[in-house]
Order: sequence, then C-alpha cells, then structure tokens
Amino acid sequence: MTTAQKSVAENPIILEVNDLRTYFFNRTSTVKAVDGISFNLRQGETLGIVGESGCGKTITALSLLRLVPKPAGRIIDGQILLNGEDLLQKTEDEMRQVRGRQISMILQDPQTSLNPVFTIGNQVREALGMARKDSSKGMRTRAVEALRKVNVAAPERRLEDYPHQMSGGMKQRVVGAIAMSCEPGLIIADEPTTDLDVTIQLQYLRLLKDIQQNTGLAIIFITHDFGVVARMCDRVAVMYAGRIVEHGTVRELFNNPSHPYTQALMASVPKLEERVDRLYSIEGQPPLLSNLPEGCRFEDRCPYAREQCISEYPPHFNVEADHTADCWKLDPTW
Repeated sequence: MTTAQKSVAENPIILEVNDLRTYFFNRTSTVKAVDGISFNLRQGETLGIVGESGCGKTITALSLLRLVPKPAGRIIDGQILLNGEDLLQKTEDEMRQVRGRQISMILQDPQTSLNPVFTIGNQVREALGMARKDSSKGMRTRAVEALRKVNVAAPERRLEDYPHQMSGGMKQRVVGAIAMSCEPGLIIADEPTTDLDVTIQLQYLRLLKDIQQNTGLAIIFITHDFGVVARMCDRVAVMYAGRIVEHGTVRELFNNPSHPYTQALMASVPKLEERVDRLYSIEGQPPLLSNLPEGCRFEDRCPYAREQCISEYPPHFNVEADHTADCWKLDPTW
C-alpha cells in the first residue's frame, strides 16, 4: 500500500452500500440488473467499477441517486448509507436536497446531458440555484467560478454559448462543472471520457485528480478502460451479470487477478510489447439477467468450471486482506 493509499484508508467512510438489489419487472420476467452488491467508499478515495456493457454498472449509479427508471425499475432491497443516513428511507423531496448537494453524477454523453436550446450559463445557474438563492449578479459570478474550476477558457464569454458551439472535451468540462457546482462530497463519473480523444481524456483525468486533491472529493469511476483504472482509482470492483465478482486495491488486482472473469478482461487489453495475429476475446455472452443460472454466472464462459460451479454460487473468498473474489477455485478444497 502506497503512502497516499494509507492516508486515504484513514479517512472516514462516507458511502456504504449493503446488499443492494435493483430489479426491473415486466409481464413475463424479472430482470435482476443489480443483484446483491456491497461496497464502501472513503472521503478522498476513488473506486473504479469495471465490467462489460450490461453488467449493472450504470444501474448501480442510478440506484445510488434513486433515479432508477420507473415504473419498471425498483430498488427492492439493501441499504445505501451516505454519511450514515439511509437514502432508501428518504422521501422524494428529501432526495432532491441530497442530489447535487451531497452526491452528484457526471453522465456518459455530454451531448445528451446538456439541453441544446439553453445557454451554458442558464444550465450552470440552474444547478447552482438548487443549492441556494442568490442575486442575478451573484449567480453569474458563481457560474463563472464553477467553469473556471474545471479549466474552461474565457468562462465569462462561454456562459453565453450554446452546447453546439463547444467541442466534446469542453462540453464534458461543463457537465463536470454542473455536477460539482454545489460542492458535493461524492461524484459518480459514468464513463466520462468515452467520447474524448486520448489527449483530451488525459487532461480531463488530471483535472478530476486535481479537484479531488484540493477538495477531498470521493469519486466512483465507471469505466471499461483498465488504463483509466490504473491512473485514477485506489480500489476497483469488477462487476459481472449484476454482481461484484472481485474487489480489491488497484495494485492487488493488477498484480494478482483472481477471478477468471477479471483475468479474461485483462487478457483482452492489447499489449504494445507483444505482436499477435489475433487479439484475445472472451468467448460467449453474459447470461440473460432475466434468466440467471443458480451457480456461478461466469460458468459457461470459464475454462476452470466444474459441477459445483453450475449448482452453487460461490461465496466471497479472501485473496488478501483487502482483496476478495467469488470463485470456487479459490476454495482450499478445490
């Protein structure tokens, strides 16, 4: 554990999620999008959540904000403790006071996050107005400062621009400014660099790190990119078919990936020093979330699967002090 990780490990826990389950219901089936996940997050810490598309990463984020699409989606069980208060016990009016002020989200696509018919200034001031009322001049000053914090050049002039007048990287900064304008303690970043080119992506990641170091912000970073995980995160949770199948520090996970799914994901990352005729890919498809198997959900794609894997879901096995994986091959009797 590095010095920085040790200092973060001493910080108070601000978010604790226990056995969270979010299902979607229709006439013929139940889709178990998030099916019993648990994790915590400390002040100033970054937790990465990785996995294939459809594994439950974004629904986990929406569940934390209680923004699961209704009426089909419902959080049916679990706890979401933010600074000791269970968000699942709050009314909708109380949640409006939590969103933005205590927990906020940077959505994946800034093009669809920003309203094309309103100026940037209108949209930043709207977010600021939810925190406190202020004079028109004071609100403008705060909006300019919010844009300046995310390194938007000429923020006074940019307030009058519309989203289509900005580049993708600049729009992503504006979305970040809106999310952080009310100074929440926790930000959920849902693949915020997906649509950015490599150089702009690096600038944006550095910006988030700088803001975190200056404010003690906690971040949940949802991504497909293990390079981003290595650069940004202190710990990482690997999701598959609605469950967290491996969880540990970034150093532990990279040095000793223990779940076959994590190993397969890492093997799928191209290596510059290796020349291959064909890139590695994981055979098969994740199971339907409306028809999940009784045993391990990765069983039909796993090279190590046995009879026990088909009939019984594995418990959490400790790999190291802060590293667990759900896989029967970690059982000493395997």
